[in-house]
Amino acid sequence: MKKYSYVGISFIVLIFGIWFFPKIMDRLEGDSLKKNTRLNFSKELNFVKLNGEKKKVPDFIFKNQDNLLISNEDFLGKVFVVEFFFTSCPSICIEMNKNMKVLDEEFGDRDDFGIASFSIDPEHDTVQVLKEYAEFINVKSKNWHFLTGAITDIYDLSNKGFNIFSSLNPDVAGGFEHQGFFALIDQEGYIRSRDNAMGSPIVYYLGIGDENSEVQGIDMIREDIAKLLSDE
Repeated sequence: MKKYSYVGISFIVLIFGIWFFPKIMDRLEGDSLKKNTRLNFSKELNFVKLNGEKKKVPDFIFKNQDNLLISNEDFLGKVFVVEFFFTSCPSICIEMNKNMKVLDEEFGDRDDFGIASFSIDPEHDTVQVLKEYAEFINVKSKNWHFLTGAITDIYDLSNKGFNIFSSLNPDVAGGFEHQGFFALIDQEGYIRSRDNAMGSPIVYYLGIGDENSEVQGIDMIREDIAKLLSDE
């Protein structure tokens, strides 16, 4: 009889261990991940540097949704955010511009703030298409420019000017692939970002949610936009 009791107790302990131990480990790993995430970012705002020199926004000039020519000089004196997207994007662009709308709602009534959204599908995203898109998402800021132009110029700006990857790819949904980053630019045209725990700029802010991070890119860039605007 004792033999069966020992077996029963052992079975219960085994089941308890199988069920409970992974939950303990998940909790520990989750807490550790959150702790590390909190430590990964400082709130110090820095310049992005290339070969020791502060990196500026490259020169550009494209047409916006109102058929007006917009260049980098139109953003001087403004804090602005840059993204690369396309209107028919079935994936990350939806969340990117949902988050960009958060910035538009918070800062869009200011004359010293702007957004530059460059289409990586300019053959489809004509001036008229961009106009309809801006109306569809109910853009608030008069300084949120949806920009289109020669595809080679836009890809040069993305891949070489900002080092934010964009490419044609017929094998992926929508036919294009790109990184979901937001670039933060100060009033003098310099690319800015906060530092990581090692004291190096993170360079760009993730424009989509990160389930592994307690601090989201949209929250960081909101804080840093406000910081730049308050430094005027």
